[in-house]
Amino acid sequence: MLNRLLQPIDIATLAGFRILFGILGFADVLGTLIYYHWIKGAYEPAGFQFKYYGFEWARPLSEPWMSLALAGIAVLGLLVALGWNYTKVAPLFALGFTYTFLLEKAHYLNHGYLFCWIAWIMPCLPAHREWSWDARHRPGLRAALAPAWATGLLAFLMGVVYFFGGIAKLNPDWLQAVPLKQWISYRSGLPLIGPLLDWEPTAWFMAYGGLLLDLTVVLFLLYRPPRLWAFGAVLFFHSINLLVFNIGIFPFLSVALTALYFPPSFPRRGLAWLGLRWGWLARQQAKWAALPDNGAEAAGYWQFRQRYAPYILAGLTSIALAHLALPLRHHLLPGDVAWTEEGHRYAWRMMLRSKTGAGHFEVVLPDGGKEKVRPADYLSHRQERKLYTHPDMILQFAHFLRDEYAAQGDTVAVYAHINCRLNYRPHCPYIDPEADLASATWSFWAPSPWILPEADHSAGD
Repeated sequence: MLNRLLQPIDIATLAGFRILFGILGFADVLGTLIYYHWIKGAYEPAGFQFKYYGFEWARPLSEPWMSLALAGIAVLGLLVALGWNYTKVAPLFALGFTYTFLLEKAHYLNHGYLFCWIAWIMPCLPAHREWSWDARHRPGLRAALAPAWATGLLAFLMGVVYFFGGIAKLNPDWLQAVPLKQWISYRSGLPLIGPLLDWEPTAWFMAYGGLLLDLTVVLFLLYRPPRLWAFGAVLFFHSINLLVFNIGIFPFLSVALTALYFPPSFPRRGLAWLGLRWGWLARQQAKWAALPDNGAEAAGYWQFRQRYAPYILAGLTSIALAHLALPLRHHLLPGDVAWTEEGHRYAWRMMLRSKTGAGHFEVVLPDGGKEKVRPADYLSHRQERKLYTHPDMILQFAHFLRDEYAAQGDTVAVYAHINCRLNYRPHCPYIDPEADLASATWSFWAPSPWILPEADHSAGD
């Protein structure tokens, strides 16, 4: 197996993915700068941000440094695509993108989490040795080969996303096309496809089609005869998602990663086909082919040195085990993960449930007095909407209130009076109103007893 992982293959797919990855990174960070920072003002240092536990140090900068930082990170994405000074720029981009991801938990998206992982993996790959500024201007760097594990690792990550995304769809609501029926009906005003989205069988087709695609697509991609059909299904699936849902760069990232299942030389063959039709492209290819190619013997090409093989294997095994274990975490915790949210993040539970809530907090002062606090007085609309449906955010906001009063010299208790509903069922109490959240703690592995179970609505149906 190790020899197969170290086998040299055409570097074309890896270099092509680097280009697409850098462009998508640029687009994503630029969108964060324009929409979340400039329009929504989500990164004001004086404002409240929900933090990932263990990463509370990630704080927004004051102006103009925050805008300059985001603009600089976006430019780094373009430099990754160009392959300019790659070994220095790629880790800087990984650091910068991860920083933007950690700034606000209310903005969590699965593709952002996946992009962080890929961003840190990319500096370890020889993706700059072909079709890059470095390979063009640094003699001896270009190499037409790469180790098989480089593209294999990226394809594995996409396979994990598909498979666990399919496993997550095996729940009673999704098998009843809920909440997909409601979601697509809201988009019935779209031109051309609107009436189709308002037709109920469409929701059932999308629910079961998405389920079967996620569970089986990797198997079909691994074998040549059905591969092209499987990729066509992937293109159709992500195109529909792009038209109907606002999910950022995820469809483009998924297609780029899925393409890694094709033979590693397919981008080179595609360019050759285009070169037969566009003379200028053929001339550029000829110029590039004339550059020196050091192949697998290029200086510093450590991926092929046998003494590094055990470390490479250990690293690949660790990454694989982490991505296979984290999506299973919620099975160690009681309750429906769609309700409790404990173990929901990092488990590829994508576009599965509709959840809304409302309520307020009650602060009990040392003299017994009570004050009612409405989150809208402190939070943006998006933060407030996420707060009511995510217990860890409810706890963080309760601790924020506790600390605000402590700064004034008061030791207070904080209670949450919040109702929530899942997948259009009736609202019911979400947080134990008798639990003092000021003294409660959050655990990544242990359940939180102050999260109430969802009420049984079957008697009223």
